[in-house]
Amino acid sequence: MSYHPSWRGITFHDVVPAGAVTARAYLEHCLERIAEREPVVRAFTAMSVEDARAAADASSARWKAGAPLSPIDGMPIAIKDLIETRDMPTQMGSAAYEGNFPKREGAGVRALREAGAIILAKTVTTELGQSEPGPTTNPWNRAHTPGGSSSGSAAAVAAGFVPVAIGTQVGGSIIRPAAYCGNWALKPTQGGIHRGERQGTSQSTAGPHANCAEDAWMVAREISRRAGGDPGHPGIQGPIAPPEPQRPMRIGVMRTEIWDRMPPKAREAFEQLLRSFAPEVVWPDEHPLLKALERSVGNANAVGGLITSFENRAGLLNLPRDKLGPRTVARLDASMAYTAQDYHAALVERQVMRAAQAAIAPVFDMLIAPSCPGPAPAWDPTAPDAAKNGRPTGDASCNAGTSALGAPAVTMPMLAVEGMPMGVQVVCQPGEDARAIAYARWLYKHTPVMSL
Repeated sequence: MSYHPSWRGITFHDVVPAGAVTARAYLEHCLERIAEREPVVRAFTAMSVEDARAAADASSARWKAGAPLSPIDGMPIAIKDLIETRDMPTQMGSAAYEGNFPKREGAGVRALREAGAIILAKTVTTELGQSEPGPTTNPWNRAHTPGGSSSGSAAAVAAGFVPVAIGTQVGGSIIRPAAYCGNWALKPTQGGIHRGERQGTSQSTAGPHANCAEDAWMVAREISRRAGGDPGHPGIQGPIAPPEPQRPMRIGVMRTEIWDRMPPKAREAFEQLLRSFAPEVVWPDEHPLLKALERSVGNANAVGGLITSFENRAGLLNLPRDKLGPRTVARLDASMAYTAQDYHAALVERQVMRAAQAAIAPVFDMLIAPSCPGPAPAWDPTAPDAAKNGRPTGDASCNAGTSALGAPAVTMPMLAVEGMPMGVQVVCQPGEDARAIAYARWLYKHTPVMSL
């Protein structure tokens, strides 16, 4: 398949609530796409087809009677295989969890079922959501990575298997794979979606990959209105319907720590896109508060990595070492050098980053940044040097800052570089998830997509 940033699959909100097709017909379309392309894309670890068909029939009847449970009633959704589902195993991409089938339900999954959504499949994750890749390929070019750790979720949406798939992010695992695969995605405010059992790390979030902003918002909002946010967090706030496009007046550029190492063509594409924006765009060198924010997040990849490695260490030590992949073992071994004092210092540094972002709130409506350093890198697991590749799913440096900030980020499929997707992300202040969607919708509507 050839990629152009104007492409998107058949959205849910445009057809089922409008009465154009029934929920069952929509599901069957998805199943046809899966039968056609899943042998190559390899996005799923498990499917629940007959239960999905029964749920689709029930949804079709509710829509016909004018009594849907929610705007996403009948929407087929896939769930990253780090999150528990009662009817499919949760094996986390790891031999250490082979055969794990607790038959429990994550809080977000339960909320989706209550809203009438159809839980169709579990998606491939890197091992334990870390660095060891799974078998999923990029739907636009099978020789390239789909990203990680939400590899299967990103690929399933891009291939047209489902309109929405749930992913998770600690460093860059929602936004980066969505950008590599040409999807929309929302990484919500930290704590904005109840993570259920997935609360072991302080930067972990759950959020939707989707083929449009509207479907992404409705899914996130339907989860939060039923399950709330994490304990101590109110959850995503805002309208139930997708926020209307809203023009941002002043945009700050967030270059991220990888800016000087980005491929020239990728950086050129991003800069050309900014020159086409109607709102005022300000670069860090043009405003001291923006420059201070850039300096504060310049080490976000390392800071977030230390925090997460320290928080993950105790859990990994409980798993059989010989059941873990080499990259997971390497990260575990590296984490053994971190002390509680190192962890405390990293937490302080992360708080400094958040204060720097709060300081720009009176000046800038939003930040704009690349969602990934460039198009998805090639990845061949059979190559002789494959085991030496420490980042087979790509570099998270474009996402580490927003993850450390705990801020909402929305990636938009606005660029194509050398025939592959490259995303651009809108970043707002924590709690401004609805505003981030509104700004992203406006920019996408009023800015020409670009291909270099």
